[in-house]
Amino acid sequence: MATTYLEITNEIMRELNEVALTNLNFTDAIGVQQHIKDSVNRAYMDICNEEAQWPFLLIADSGTTDPFYGNAAKETVAGTRFYDLRSVDSAQRDQFHAVDWDTFYLTTIGVDDESAPFTSRNLRFATTEDWKDFRRESENAADADGATGATPTHVIRSPDGTKFGLSPIPDKVYKVYYTAWGKPTKLVAHDDQVVFPDAFVPVLIARIRYYCWQFKENPQAAAFALEDYRKGLDFMRSNLIEPTPSYFKDDRVRFI
Repeated sequence: MATTYLEITNEIMRELNEVALTNLNFTDAIGVQQHIKDSVNRAYMDICNEEAQWPFLLIADSGTTDPFYGNAAKETVAGTRFYDLRSVDSAQRDQFHAVDWDTFYLTTIGVDDESAPFTSRNLRFATTEDWKDFRRESENAADADGATGATPTHVIRSPDGTKFGLSPIPDKVYKVYYTAWGKPTKLVAHDDQVVFPDAFVPVLIARIRYYCWQFKENPQAAAFALEDYRKGLDFMRSNLIEPTPSYFKDDRVRFI
């Protein structure tokens, strides 16, 4: 069971010899109790913002058909280039925390009225500058001339970061899959849970200690807490983000 906002707050309360809160008076905290509650959220956001691609911030599990499909999908519309990464009614502040632009994948598998042989391909990422310099004029001219479009080969990022675009413009309905990470949500209720595993809660506790000891004007204790936090972050990264081996990739074709 994940650790709750109340449990974390009270652990710090006990360390500082303050009166613990209950689920009944949690929202009525004042003074140092409220400061500790605020520090919990501040530290929580610090950890979530240290890495854009923490596994615990993924918006959903990978696709059930193929885990390499990603955890988000959009269906294209013939003749339409740009698509919102999230739902159309999402506010700017609700956009994804991060998107892996190397995971975009296009397929006709699962599209209504499509049958074998299916179209399936990785979409290469093209920078806005490259697309503007080498593709925009010809594709926009073809679109204006009423061309039917083609199967996209590249994905581009809109200047405001809220949409992805396809190049060439799609000629029919495809499914585009990708991997996205959501933004952390502020802890509010006493039973709100932190999103990461309990094994990493001590890292959060160390960061909270840092803010609380600053509040108590104890710079030495704050420095110790900061060092514990930094070591804990390294531990989180090594376990959650960097466990796979590094390797060099050579995509040249070998002729024998």
